[in-house]
Amino acid sequence: MFLYLLSNQHEISVGTAMKKIELEIVALSHSITQTHSYAVVLGEVNGTRRLPIVIGGFEAQAIAVALERMSPSRPLTHDLMKNFMLAFNVELHEVVINDLQEGIFFSKLVCSSANDTVDIDSRTSDALALAVRFGCSIYTYENILEQAGIFMEEDGSNKKEAATVTSESGGTNDLKSLSLEELNALLSEILEQEDYIRAIAIRDEIKSRKKK
Repeated sequence: MFLYLLSNQHEISVGTAMKKIELEIVALSHSITQTHSYAVVLGEVNGTRRLPIVIGGFEAQAIAVALERMSPSRPLTHDLMKNFMLAFNVELHEVVINDLQEGIFFSKLVCSSANDTVDIDSRTSDALALAVRFGCSIYTYENILEQAGIFMEEDGSNKKEAATVTSESGGTNDLKSLSLEELNALLSEILEQEDYIRAIAIRDEIKSRKKK
C-alpha cells in the first residue's frame, strides 16, 4: 500500500507539471539584456503570469507585422510558410512551448491534413510568428511557466492587456522632435527598408498627433 501511494503521488505530480497553460502575446519590445535582440512577452490567459522570451530581430518583425495587420510589399518568410501550408491543405491547430533547456525554449507545431495529424519541431520564435498568422492558440506546460515565468500584480480592472510593440531604439523622444510632415516622410522611407517594428512606432506617433 505504501509503495502504491508513493507511485500514485508521483503520477499526480507529473500530471500537474504537464498541465497545458494557454498563453497570448501581450508585448513585443527591444531586449534590454541582449544587443540586437527582442523580447516577446507571453501572458497567461486569465492569469497573472508572464513568460518573456528573447528572439531575433527578423522574427520580431515577422511577429510585429502580423500583430499589427500590416501588408508588406512582398511576402515575408513566415507568410510564405503559411501560404505553402494552406496550398497543400495543412492547418496549424496550436503551438506548444514544450521544453526549456539551459535558457532555450523549444516548441512544436501541431498540424493536420486530411489524413493525418503531426507534431513538428520548431524554434519558438518561428512558431509564434506562424501562430499569429493562423490565429491559433499558444500553450506551454505548468513546469515551464514555474521555471521561467514572472508574476505581474493585478490592478483589479480585469481588463485584457493589449499586445504592444516597442521600437528597437525606443526613439519616442526623437520622434516627438519631428514635424508631422517629417514623420510621414520617415514612415515611407522606413517601410521601403522593411523595418516594420520601427514603422509601427512612427505610425503610433502620427496617430497620437492626429488625435490631438
